[in-house]
Parts: sequence; structure tokens; C-alpha cells
Amino acid sequence: MTRFLLACVLSLLLPAVPGIAQTPAPDAAPAAAAATSQPIIPAAPDVAAKAWILVDANTGNVIAEHAADERMAPASLTKMMTGYVLSEAIRTAKVKWEDTVHITPNSWAQNPAFIGSSLMWVDINSDVSYRDLYHGLVISSGNDASVAIAEGLAGSQEAFADMMNQQATRLGLANTHFVNAHGLPDPQHYTTARDLASLSRAMINDHPQDYAVYSQTHFSFNNIRQMNRNELLGEPGVDGIKTGHTEEAGFCLVSSAKQGDMRLVAVVLGTASRAARTEESRKLLTYGFRFYETATVLKAGAKISSARVWGGAIDSVELGVARALHVTVPRGRSNDIKALAVDMHTALVAPVAAGQELGRVSVTLDGKEVLNEPLVALQPAEAGGFFTRFWDSLVLFFMQLFGKA
Repeated sequence: MTRFLLACVLSLLLPAVPGIAQTPAPDAAPAAAAATSQPIIPAAPDVAAKAWILVDANTGNVIAEHAADERMAPASLTKMMTGYVLSEAIRTAKVKWEDTVHITPNSWAQNPAFIGSSLMWVDINSDVSYRDLYHGLVISSGNDASVAIAEGLAGSQEAFADMMNQQATRLGLANTHFVNAHGLPDPQHYTTARDLASLSRAMINDHPQDYAVYSQTHFSFNNIRQMNRNELLGEPGVDGIKTGHTEEAGFCLVSSAKQGDMRLVAVVLGTASRAARTEESRKLLTYGFRFYETATVLKAGAKISSARVWGGAIDSVELGVARALHVTVPRGRSNDIKALAVDMHTALVAPVAAGQELGRVSVTLDGKEVLNEPLVALQPAEAGGFFTRFWDSLVLFFMQLFGKA
């Protein structure tokens, strides 16, 4: 009888522990009641390449692909990773852009291994800054710049290749392995279209200022002016990223363009000519922009709901998403997206850290989940005083005992 009376009192005085059950996100576009008409999306264009992929750079969603996981020789597309490793070394203050590298016989432009290949034209026994070497790597596609960077950062190409492979692992490039910094052929030097798209997204998102160099059309060094070989530069929205060619790899191009809120990355491997790699990449970018769009579902830090905090210095915390949520949808379907917060199944007890994952946010289109992301606390909640913690723990105990928590 006593337990029954206590349960009645608790049910009258205390709210149930709140979950976050299917709460519509306020910043999300409302779901359409019924799709009366949906846009017609044609199949992806035929692409004259051995392997290719088209990816939304903001979401990572694949729009179209062919043989995207087939291991292939990357040729000078290797230099994307060489540049990424250098950018990471700058970010972590291991070196500075103004630091110089001494040019050895290995990195000298006249190294016999470089005959017939692209060069920056560095002189032996000179000292060249990482800034100039980066421009020579990206714009001139210099094999000499690649080796100079490798020796400057790691002492040898072999040690640098290990750094490249560690970064590849960290970025989740599951079918990539490097043995050199420039991309000249080796049986154990390979990657895939999908991995190159992921590497491109990492370069764009992690090092946007360094990525801007990929948009430059020419570079002069040692009184030699060289043009960027990416012939898509100058077309609407195109600002990168890298060409490659060897007899083994064929003509390759990783390209990226931005129109409005949408950025695309196209990877085309193993085409028959410079003109073909340009035209096939243009086909993919045009298709993506014409028939798809990037929809922003929730802004970074957007509040979705709030949750009761037990034993806290404050009674509740706001819940939301730490980063902006984007999805790729057929053009014209952004208003059909719905964001819902998935139930929190346990009571929230202080302390709570800002950014702590407390549930999941589910994003749906036509009733199908297209994205699932963490629901986090947008503010911290420190532990309350002794009496608050004691009382809340007592109340929570009885609520759990009677199935109300």
C-alpha cells in the first residue's frame, strides 16, 4: 500500500524522464504529405574510362560510379597525397612554408629517372622553400618537387612512402598503397577511383587554403613558366584538382567544381587521351549539377530538443548536432527531407559534457533513412550540489523502480 501511494505521489509531482522520440527538427524542411510528381533522373552518362566515380564532396554520397574499387596505377595523382602529407606537416608545425629543402641528386631535375616526365626544374645543391615546392608539385606536377618534399620531411622516399600509407589508413583509403612520392610505375603502387575521391574530399575539407593552389593556372620557377595541365580550370565553378599520365595508367583526371551550395568531385582513370579525360570529366560534373543538389538538413549547432538532467546544476540541456548535416537528393526534392531525433533510452545524469553523444538523428526521404548522425549535448551540465544530487538520485531510483524512467 505504501509503495502504491508513493508511486501515485511521484506520478503527480514528477514528469516522466524525457526521451527524444521522433521529434521533428525545426530547421529541417517539412516532409511533403505526398509526392505528386517526382523529377525524372536519367542514367549517368557513358564514360570512356576504365574506372570513374562522381561524389558529392559535402556529403560523401556517390552519385554514379563504374569499377570504382578496381586497383589501378595513379600516375601523378599520387601527388595529391604527397601534398596532403606536406599540408599535415605544416598544420602540426613540424615544418613551416618558409623552411627550405636542400636539393640532392635524387631530387634534381636532371635525375635520369625523371627523363620525359613533368618537372619543376630545381637545381642541384640549391635550397628551395616548401611553399615553392608545393606549387611546383601541384601546378607543374614536378617529380623533382615530389622527391624534394619526401626527402625534406622524411629523409628518403621510402620513409615518406610509409608516411603516405599511414595517412591513407587514417583516411580510410582501403585499396591504396604507395611506394614513391611521384607516381612513376611500380607494381605495389596503386589506388582506386573511390579512394582518390575520398582523398580529394580530405584535401578540400581539411586544408582549404592549401587546396586553393590547385586552381592556379600557371607557376613560374627558375625563369621557367609552366601551365597547369588541368584543362577544365576556367570552366564554371572548376577549381581543381590534379591530372596524371603514364603509359600504364593512361590519362587520368581528378576534378572538382562548386556551384551554389554543391561541390562535386569527379575521378576519371584510364582514358585514351588528354582531351578524353577532360571531356569525360566534364560529362560527369555536368550530369551531377544538372540532376542533383546538396540539401542542408540541419545547421551546425542547431537545437533539435532538450533533455532533463538529473543531479545537475541546471535542469536540462539542449540537444542538437555538432556539424552541419547535408544530404544529396535529386534536384527538386530538398523539401521532401525530414529529420527526426531517435529515442534516448536512458535517463541523463550529470555531469554531461558539451558534444557528448546522447542519441541519434535520423534523416529520411520518402520514409527511407538517408543519414544517421549523433545527437549531442550542445552545452555542458555540471553536477549539482549535494542536496540536488541526493534528491534527484532518490527520485530517479523510485521512478525506475516503478517503471517511469
